Amino acid sequence: MMIEPNNALHTVMMQNDIITYAYSRYLNHTPRFLTPEMVESLAKDCNIDTDEAFLSLFGAACGLEPDINPTHRTLERQYLRTGVRRLDPTVFQKDEYYCTVKFPNIKSGRWELKQSFYAPYEPFVCDHPKLTGEFREVPQIGYFKEQFDFPAILENGIEWMTVTPNEIATMREPIAKSRGCVLTLGLGLGYFAFCASQKKEVESVTVVERDGEVIDLFRRYLLPQFPNAEKIELIQADAFAYLEEHASNRRWDYIFADLWHDQSDGLPMYLKLRRIEKQTDFSHIDYWIEPSLLSSLRRMVWDKLTDRDAPMKLQGVSPKEFLSDNFLRRLAPDIKPIEN
Repeated sequence: MMIEPNNALHTVMMQNDIITYAYSRYLNHTPRFLTPEMVESLAKDCNIDTDEAFLSLFGAACGLEPDINPTHRTLERQYLRTGVRRLDPTVFQKDEYYCTVKFPNIKSGRWELKQSFYAPYEPFVCDHPKLTGEFREVPQIGYFKEQFDFPAILENGIEWMTVTPNEIATMREPIAKSRGCVLTLGLGLGYFAFCASQKKEVESVTVVERDGEVIDLFRRYLLPQFPNAEKIELIQADAFAYLEEHASNRRWDYIFADLWHDQSDGLPMYLKLRRIEKQTDFSHIDYWIEPSLLSSLRRMVWDKLTDRDAPMKLQGVSPKEFLSDNFLRRLAPDIKPIEN
């Protein structure tokens, strides 16, 4: 069966694409375009609060014209007003990692530790996208009214690993599920290892990281500040090879994979790990930002379902079931490798 255009599902998927492109263009190219002066000026001129002023300006900066375009009016109502919000900085500044770990400005080879920041009214992804029953994917975008500092590690001057509100929000569930002997793939700045090691239910945290320089920076400057550093073991190895080599090792009670920067580089690695998971004795692995990775996979599947030249066969499965998170998780291990 071929998915025909112009039905409700087709419309929603098209709107998902429009808003994703608009947000991505803004966040990647002009994230600090809006300034406090612009927001406060509009709020004063129109006698509205600054949150309403920010929404109007952000929508316009993303190319939306809700006053004259009915489709844009729907996008504003269904996406901006349900997914964009001002955040309280104190919620994150009270995070135990932020309160405990102090970051020096250090350079080592191609890596650099430093404090980065979000400027006032700089929007950023702040949580998993919200998937509605009609398959509308609403990106969760946050902003602060004042500058918000966060730790980062840069590779050759490019921000690679951070501990931002998004990392904090999207790791709450994996941290809550951690227990016993934990294996985590990818070190980053050690946020997951820090939080998991703080739990009484966690006996040990084994961290597999490929880059020796990152391990050295972490071991010298960050790990000594961890209250439960003795629980953490660092192993320099390729995560995929390590998993395959230890396929029969039942010592881990929980496994968490965090090897990617975002869904753009993460989907190929996610699919590879799902194939390893299916072929080994590991009962279950959790994956950082899996909802976003499944969103990318949903887009791929949708493109195949609507391909007029060679559409994917539904084989008796309804389109909505085919696009569901549960079905995509089952499908993921059987998808052929994607090149980075």
